Amino acid sequence: MGIYFVKGKGWRYDFTQKAERHTAAWFTTKKEARTAETRRKEEVQENKTVKTPTDIRFLDLVNRRLDHVKAYKSSEYYKAYCYMAARWVRQWADLECQNVTTQMVEEFLIGRSMKSEFAANKDLRHLRATFSYGRKRKLVSDDPTAGISFFPVEKRIKYIPPTDDIDKVISCAAPDVQDYLWTIRDTMARVDEINRLTWNDVFFEDTTGYVVLYTRKKRGGHLTPRKVPMTQRLCEVLKGRFLARNIAQPWVFCNTYVDWKTKEPRTGPFQYRKTILRTLCKRAGVTRFSYHSLRHSGASIMAQRNVPIGAIQKILGHENRTTTEIYLHNVGNMEREAIVTYEQATKKSHTDSHTVIRISANG
Repeated sequence: MGIYFVKGKGWRYDFTQKAERHTAAWFTTKKEARTAETRRKEEVQENKTVKTPTDIRFLDLVNRRLDHVKAYKSSEYYKAYCYMAARWVRQWADLECQNVTTQMVEEFLIGRSMKSEFAANKDLRHLRATFSYGRKRKLVSDDPTAGISFFPVEKRIKYIPPTDDIDKVISCAAPDVQDYLWTIRDTMARVDEINRLTWNDVFFEDTTGYVVLYTRKKRGGHLTPRKVPMTQRLCEVLKGRFLARNIAQPWVFCNTYVDWKTKEPRTGPFQYRKTILRTLCKRAGVTRFSYHSLRHSGASIMAQRNVPIGAIQKILGHENRTTTEIYLHNVGNMEREAIVTYEQATKKSHTDSHTVIRISANG
């Protein structure tokens, strides 16, 4: 409505901004009313631009994200996240999220990069996921990791152990561990997929059969099944375990341990056994390798024998072909043929150049 005069009362301003009405009266002159209106509009605009403070503490955000990770991600992802979260909490536990600044995060990551650039990038990736989780749920208003770049790293081709070294390592293991390693090796599965394997997921058919493996490496964190055919060797290993199994336990690989909280014995599926391969590699006198290297080894062996990449992708349980290509470390036939073509093309010029030199030398 603007500024207007009411006879016998005086001047008044009346305006609406963002569906909210603002009015005041009675001013002696029109100039006073206009000045008051301008001042009020400035106040309203100032209040609109002030950010609503974020009340959630950084510790609370991390704990909520931990609950989310436990529900939607694999046990290995959860365990890795716990280690990283503990480091962050030591830095910023008592701060509200809005007080965790980009400079703080950068200084923390630079400190982590002193250990390795890979470690710093891993922390940055998971910190970014944590603040993204908070923003999607309107728990935080800002992301202090935005604009921070990943540290440059020196990428190298992963070490893939030769089959002879893998054989040596397995032969040094106890019988139960040998079964475990053969199962990982012949299915090319992730460790957590084998740890959660139950007898309901094993299907024997004559001399072979197949296993059903479940992975969370999919969008949304859903457990997604895939069938992997068994080798004859693996079929024999699992048949032996099936005949000797404890029918009260559903898992193919389980053990009894003492619960550190209750001090009571419990039986459950295998957990990640990081130290086993380290010890066995040392005992066998071979270069140390990881469980994951068995997946890379199997994929490379199949690729060398011209197995279609689509089949390798299905066995490994990858959603994207590009992920499978990362696992194929062998020099392909196309590259070899290209070098042979190059060599044949340059061999003639190499011979001709030596002929010219000999002719010149003979005068």
